[in-house]
Amino acid sequence: MKLDKQDITLFWHRRDLRADDNAGLYQALKDSDEVVPLFIFDSNILSQLEDKEDQRVVFIHDYLSDLKKKYEAAGGSMLVKHGPPKEVWKALCKEYTIKAVYTNTDYEPYARERDEWVADFLKGQDIAFYSLKDQVIFEKDEVVKDDGDPYLVFTPYMKKWKSRFKEQDAEAYDSEGLLKDKLCQVDPLPMLSLKDIGFERGETYFPAQDPELETIRKYEDRRDIPAVKGTSRMSVHLRFGTVSIRALTRLGRKQSEKWLNELIWRNFYMVVLWHFPHVATKALRPEYDHIPWRNNEKEFKAWCEGKTGYPIVDAGMRELNTTGFMHNRVRMIVASFLVKHLLIDWRWGEAYFARKLIDFELASNNGGWQWAAGSGCDAAPYFRIFNPELQVGKYDPDHKYIKKWVPEFGTADYPKPIVPHKAARERALETYKEA
Repeated sequence: MKLDKQDITLFWHRRDLRADDNAGLYQALKDSDEVVPLFIFDSNILSQLEDKEDQRVVFIHDYLSDLKKKYEAAGGSMLVKHGPPKEVWKALCKEYTIKAVYTNTDYEPYARERDEWVADFLKGQDIAFYSLKDQVIFEKDEVVKDDGDPYLVFTPYMKKWKSRFKEQDAEAYDSEGLLKDKLCQVDPLPMLSLKDIGFERGETYFPAQDPELETIRKYEDRRDIPAVKGTSRMSVHLRFGTVSIRALTRLGRKQSEKWLNELIWRNFYMVVLWHFPHVATKALRPEYDHIPWRNNEKEFKAWCEGKTGYPIVDAGMRELNTTGFMHNRVRMIVASFLVKHLLIDWRWGEAYFARKLIDFELASNNGGWQWAAGSGCDAAPYFRIFNPELQVGKYDPDHKYIKKWVPEFGTADYPKPIVPHKAARERALETYKEA
């Protein structure tokens, strides 16, 4: 259907770059015959990115380009805009007669503030705004304690999650099946280039979109071994919604309980962020904000560059710097090392991961760092300090992972440890005790 610039319903894509099994898109298509999908390259976010070859922007651009082609092949259009969302929405409302706006709920503090503004602005224009659950199986207050308080320990949350779960919670929405009948056309515009939004294409390390069944089946046995392909690498696809959490939940229930539990961890951290948005900048447990961090910039630089003299730490940081990914077991080791061995504020490490990780997600990244620091929910107790050498013996005994990323390991070129483990451990214990 081709329309003049009026009487359209907009579906606003954000962290859901897919046409299939998309809750908000499905509802928009069900409710209207004149749907136009929209994506906004948010300049408020993009302006904060230091690397103009940021893989995440390239990832979004690639999947968005494919999505635009899919909508056009189905007889519709897609609007792709760039700028501050407030200004984009003001312009859209001048250009089109918009009947309603649909989107999927985002739970991060900035997104909540942005969406509240958009909802209020649209209300003032007499435009309905609908926000649907799509990123998680359960949101907000759907899984809480019997007294209504949110969980701060994972295991009881996981048990309640599983007892609350019903098959229909993970049923797919047939949004793709409605495209041909419900999309409409507006004046076509070419896809914005990376250059148009201030970025360029560098080397990329995008994992496959479809999880390998064999990897998931063997996940419990192989997930902690960084030298093998023991993890699904679905985190980036979940982060940007190129796959559906419902599809992966169904897969986990069939193939691997342990892998399903990792999806529930993600859900748990999102709920924690929703209930306690202050964790984005402060410790969940306020007493941990009193730790007198050393914050030695020279040591932080060595950690960032993978030159600490602890091979498992250095391998992880070099993998991160090269590919934008780090194995989850190694993430815990390098985080513990920064916070406990070097007594550097967990927020420094969190910010570095936020800059480098292609799968960066605020809730999970923050939750993981606060876990390592002992300051968050279900956190490792402050006296739990990983011994990097013992971690090598457990998870990389043949040094396959280390040798891949630290080729000078075992030679005279490899640096000595920047801190001795025993002394660093004792210093951390004493500092935490006093705080």
